[in-house]
Amino acid sequence: MAKIAITSASGKLGGEIVKATYSLIGHENVVGLARTPAKAAHLGVDVRKGDYDNREVLEASLQGIDTLLLVSGMDAPEKRIGQHRNVIEAAKAAGVTKIVYTSVQGADEGTTFSPIIQSNRQTEQDIRNSGLQWVIGRNGVYIEPDVEYIETYREAGEIANCAGEGKCGYTTRPELAYAYARILTEDKHNGENYNLHGEVITQSALAEYLNLAFGTQLTYRAMTVEDYRRDRVAELGEFIGTVIAGIYEGIRGGKANSPSDFLTAAGREHQSWKDYFMGLKQVS
Repeated sequence: MAKIAITSASGKLGGEIVKATYSLIGHENVVGLARTPAKAAHLGVDVRKGDYDNREVLEASLQGIDTLLLVSGMDAPEKRIGQHRNVIEAAKAAGVTKIVYTSVQGADEGTTFSPIIQSNRQTEQDIRNSGLQWVIGRNGVYIEPDVEYIETYREAGEIANCAGEGKCGYTTRPELAYAYARILTEDKHNGENYNLHGEVITQSALAEYLNLAFGTQLTYRAMTVEDYRRDRVAELGEFIGTVIAGIYEGIRGGKANSPSDFLTAAGREHQSWKDYFMGLKQVS
């Protein structure tokens, strides 16, 4: 059985992908990579040191690995391109034959999120040019942060951002993990680019789904891009606030409203938003 390694195993997405993958091929065939391996020890797989800044350590940790999932880094755009190249070059040197990359959807230009999109597109191209087998997944927007923000929304009585009437291809980490597990273990996906998200919805529809799950009476209020950016920067700081504002600016401009390839990648439809939020209602 081929061994599969998954980077950022201590992170939320990486950890979910580890679990989804070993559910298909067994714990013994999955390796986690983490900057601090102890933080991923609970996953019950072999966890090796994996720091995107240290190519030599990566190469050593990737010995015996056939397929590698590269979770996109979280550093500034200008830094992550080089970090990702470290992973790609280490994988080649270690004899890895296939790389799967968790990229992201969004506006390539014109928003404050675009520099991150551009860095991801560069990594996509670097992987295509690597000489290895490859698959590119472009993730939709995680819906979990909106769920985790419910008490703030409840206090405000509304969702307010600059997305306007733009539709967004949301997804969840467990759904992404299921799709990536299939991509990692099935050769038929090689050479494909997949948009991975569920049904596209507006912010008004999101408010209604949250009302369904949590018994709130939220409405949606559209803000200007400038006002929303100021609001996010004031709460989250310059870098993160600007990034978040850029994501919603992209939604406003239709850049998060793409056809989904989830069915092709995962072999089943993405969970419906009604089912997802009804599931939250049962446990809330």
